[in-house]
Amino acid sequence: MNRYKLILGTVQMGLNYGFNNSTGQISHDDSQRIFTKAFESGIQVLDTAEAYGKTHQIIGDFHRANPSRSFDIITKIRPFDDLIDIGAKIDSYLIDLNVNHLKGLMFHAFHSYKNHRYIIPALKELKKDRLFEQLGVSIYTNDELEYVSKDDEIDFIQMPFNLLDNFSLRGKLIQEAKRRGKDIHTRSVFLQGLFFRSPMDKHPVVQSLYHQLQKIQEIAIEQSVSITSLALNYCLQQSNVDKVLIGVDSLKQLESNLEASDFYLDENLMQRLDSIETENPNLLNPSLWK
Repeated sequence: MNRYKLILGTVQMGLNYGFNNSTGQISHDDSQRIFTKAFESGIQVLDTAEAYGKTHQIIGDFHRANPSRSFDIITKIRPFDDLIDIGAKIDSYLIDLNVNHLKGLMFHAFHSYKNHRYIIPALKELKKDRLFEQLGVSIYTNDELEYVSKDDEIDFIQMPFNLLDNFSLRGKLIQEAKRRGKDIHTRSVFLQGLFFRSPMDKHPVVQSLYHQLQKIQEIAIEQSVSITSLALNYCLQQSNVDKVLIGVDSLKQLESNLEASDFYLDENLMQRLDSIETENPNLLNPSLWK
């Protein structure tokens, strides 16, 4: 069972987010119930960001109401902010989140990391002062992954990884990043819900990935397993992946994902999923979808 690898994403608690999200932003009360279930189920880490609306405060509300239940927090610096006084910014995060330190601090995008390298010395000092444990970067492309892997100051890399954005696309570079001592965190397990759309859906992205989505559905039917279990455990069972980020729209969806995480994919099935190829990687980047 790889449930210990799970990180709970919180963007839906601050924004109306997701390609397949039909319910909108999660309410404050429902967010608190989701946190409670996640904590009781062994999820120890939350992923959030300054750019996710009031999510920092929503997490802080949970911590204030539940002083014996404290999550480890990974948060992200807003991409286009002036980061000269990064110490004051981190202090404000800690106050809003109601925690003493951060598990991880991330550059929210590769361009932010490249444009703000001047704050790395200050971040090293703040890390020594235990304001945060690890420094990370959120990336999209393999070129970005290869570049960040060579930076000794970066402790972890967060990237898309799923049934289509898979080992055939990223496996060798992930192995190299691990060899260089990086922790690997993956996101987009369900590709923003794309895997749950029918291959017959008329959305242009769905149609462009028709054959790949059809293959996934055929495998799920053949194996008598849900798409959720197939997608989630494909990521959880990767030996070079340290953490897997999931987002949920409701308490019910969290419960469903937790149940699905107990399924096991054998080696032959993992190899079949590895072999699904997508010629145009841009189709796998939701930020490029219209």
